[in-house]
Amino acid sequence: MTVRVRFAPSPTGMFHVGGARSALQNWIFAKQQSGVFVLRIEDTDAARNRPEWTEGILSALDWIGIRRGSYEGPHFQSENAAEHRAAAARLYESGRAYYCDCTRDAVQARTGSQHKGYDGFCRDRSLGPGEGRALRFRTPDEGATVVVDLIRGEPTFDNKLIEDFVIARGDGSPVFLLANVVDDMTMGITHVIRAEEHLPNTPKQQLLWDALGVKPPVWAHVPVVVNEKRQKLSKRRDKVALEAYRDEGYLAAAMRNYLMLLGWAPSGDREIVPWSVIEDEFRLSEVNPSPAFFDEKKLRAFNGEYIRALPVEEFVAACQPWLTGTETIAPPPWRPEEFDPAAFAAVAPLAQTRIAVLGEIVPNVDFLFLESPLIDEAAWAKAMKDGAGELLDAAVAGYEALADWTAAPLKAALEEVGTARGLKLGKTQAPVRVAVTGRTVGLPLFESLEVLGRERTLARLRAARVRLP
Repeated sequence: MTVRVRFAPSPTGMFHVGGARSALQNWIFAKQQSGVFVLRIEDTDAARNRPEWTEGILSALDWIGIRRGSYEGPHFQSENAAEHRAAAARLYESGRAYYCDCTRDAVQARTGSQHKGYDGFCRDRSLGPGEGRALRFRTPDEGATVVVDLIRGEPTFDNKLIEDFVIARGDGSPVFLLANVVDDMTMGITHVIRAEEHLPNTPKQQLLWDALGVKPPVWAHVPVVVNEKRQKLSKRRDKVALEAYRDEGYLAAAMRNYLMLLGWAPSGDREIVPWSVIEDEFRLSEVNPSPAFFDEKKLRAFNGEYIRALPVEEFVAACQPWLTGTETIAPPPWRPEEFDPAAFAAVAPLAQTRIAVLGEIVPNVDFLFLESPLIDEAAWAKAMKDGAGELLDAAVAGYEALADWTAAPLKAALEEVGTARGLKLGKTQAPVRVAVTGRTVGLPLFESLEVLGRERTLARLRAARVRLP
């Protein structure tokens, strides 16, 4: 039997990091078993689906390494509508489902509570299909449904506690539960690896598989992903869009590595490992069923490690979208003709050790490519205190006389200025840094001055001096 897994997102919004984690787990499992990864777009929610969301799913999968053309699909759930309706008809004809004309208010009036499930009122009324009549599955009165799960063991559900659930709406359209099962049957899915939030639906879906006469797949429900308050990650509350992390400057390799650690860990006392190790060592049976904390600070640290491990040439190439701008990344503050690739290449090794995401490259190097630096007024107020004007005058004088415009002599000249005034280098260089770069923190100052050049450095120091009393 060929292993066939599926990833089945809905095109109703940005691509959730939890979905990306599930996609990677399915992808690796299929690869380990020499199986097939199937992409199915569950697009039956016509009111919320948009073509750009489908493209966003494909693009996000591309980014994390699940490339178009390397998997089966995408299939679209809407294309299987006839099979969904046919399955609903078979269940009705076999007596495993019945029609119901109860409204929610009527059920609530009978049960006395809006929280109780359906009371089975129409089970024996022998209603036929008709306008406004939903089709309900006839849940067995006795016994239990055992879900064999590779991660959670054998969760057992008492059938008496499972209501007769709707499988087709009053207009005849099948609901998600049935459509999902029929699609998996049609596509020959052997293993369903998905988030824990779907576990409550699983006994119902397993009952549908049994009623339709097909052996259910092997289940594996991976842990829910939560925030620092241990709440399930929410699109409305949390930063969950994979595209947002991509456009902020997270590396795909770092994101893949981190996502796979949400509920699982490689062997040994290590977390940052080559993808080949993850592909080799990952086992569904070793996934921890407890909720997995998505720690953005930890992800950021991961990404910084991956950035620092890049060869400088690859780092330069990776920064290009932020240095030039794209459809999703804002253009930098300088004009294209102001950008100097050689100057950027000169400071790239310095920047590489200081940024955690690629999007931070622009504020670190913008002073090199702008006619005048973008002044941070808070930084200016902090650095340009009493005595700053005199210090800038002395720095200009020292630098005008400097024959060798390289980092070491530039540092020595400014140290001399500070020593003459009883100041340490940190205090001495603060107004110089703000005058030249506009900020109090950034790349190493003297290497930056070397790349910026004598004329531009002196011009900025003089301009800052004019601004001071």
